[in-house]
Amino acid sequence: MNQEKAVVVFSGGQDSTTCLFWAKQRFAEIEVVTFDYGQRHKLELDCAAQIAKEQNVKHHVLDMSLLSQLAPNALTRQDIAIEEKEDGLPTTFVDGRNLLFLTFAAVLAKQIGAKHIVTGVCETDFSGYPDCRDIFIKSLNVTLNLAMDYPFVLDTPLMWLTKAQTWKMADELGVLNYVQEKTLTCYNGIIADGCGECPSCHLRKRGLDEYLLEKSEGGLL
Repeated sequence: MNQEKAVVVFSGGQDSTTCLFWAKQRFAEIEVVTFDYGQRHKLELDCAAQIAKEQNVKHHVLDMSLLSQLAPNALTRQDIAIEEKEDGLPTTFVDGRNLLFLTFAAVLAKQIGAKHIVTGVCETDFSGYPDCRDIFIKSLNVTLNLAMDYPFVLDTPLMWLTKAQTWKMADELGVLNYVQEKTLTCYNGIIADGCGECPSCHLRKRGLDEYLLEKSEGGLL
């Protein structure tokens, strides 16, 4: 196990919870940080707090409400429909979100003596979000190190995984059922399997079905 300390950017969703367990296997000490940016469903904050409590990790919640004022989006505004567009980014995209979240996570990490920052961004199943791309993460990593003269490492364990492979990782970590039952990924604020209708639920279910089929065909079920 790496004896260094890590901060996990944590929403209580499938990806960040899988990253939390990934980090717990690798680092001697873990703390998590959740951002309150005026999201529609405060249940996301409660879900993150509950998982952090159950996993006995220190939980920081930072106020990022200014983000919803600057960048109106379907995740913070009830009057904006959640929809995917063929000619542009989904209405759930929040300009600057990962840039700001990772920057504030880095400020926190330096204060508590953590070098590693773990985030669940993914370029494979990323819904077209530009701030989930590997090139952005690498660029920001250099910028953060220069800005604070500190050797940050942005860890992205899910970067090249499909959603099915993310479920596989959770299973290999021994937490597939926990992730399935405890996390909140649904844009309509329903824990576990969600509403079944929003884009996030479709992606989550399709990945789980693909993984379970693969596991079954491999004789592992």
